[in-house]
Amino acid sequence: MNSSQLSILVSLAAIILAAILLIAARLIRRSTGLPEGKIVFADHGQWGKTEKSLYDSMLGLTGKPDYLVRRNQSVIPVEIKSMWAPRSPYNSHLLQLGAYCLLVEKAFNHRPAYGLLRYRNRTFRIPFTSDLENDVLDVIGEIQSHKELDEVCRSHDQSNRCARCGYRDHCDQRL
Repeated sequence: MNSSQLSILVSLAAIILAAILLIAARLIRRSTGLPEGKIVFADHGQWGKTEKSLYDSMLGLTGKPDYLVRRNQSVIPVEIKSMWAPRSPYNSHLLQLGAYCLLVEKAFNHRPAYGLLRYRNRTFRIPFTSDLENDVLDVIGEIQSHKELDEVCRSHDQSNRCARCGYRDHCDQRL
C-alpha cells in the first residue's frame, strides 16, 4: 500500500468516525429530552457556576429553569424532573413551567410557544396558553395576598411535602 492509498484510507476512517460520533451525540441529546437548538442557560451546576435567576419585578417572580434552549427566534424553558412520568403532568409542575415561560417572555422579549417537562422516561411539550398564563398569575396573586398576613395556614395534607419543607422546624402545622 502506497502513501496516497494510506492517506485516503485514514481520511475515510476519520469521516466514518466523525459520522458515528455525530449520530451518538444526537442520540444522547434526544435521550435528555432537550430539543434541537443552542443551550443558552443551564442550572445544574455541572458546567461551573450556575446562571443568574430570571426575574420579573412587576410580578415579583424569580426562577431558574433547568435549561433554556434557543431555537430560531424562540427560547424554550426546559424543566427536568427526576421522577418517572405521571400519566399527565402534575398541576404544580405545569404552574412551575408556566412561570418560567413568563420569565422567559420578560427576559427575551419573545413569548415562548411552549415549554418542556422532562421526566425520567418521557417528555411533555406544554403549550404556553393564555389559560396557563392566567393560572400562574392567579397563584401569584394569591401568594401576594398572603404576604400581608401575620400567619398563613398550611395549604396541603401531604406529609412528604412537609418533610422536605425548609420551615418545618418552625411550623406548628407540620404533618
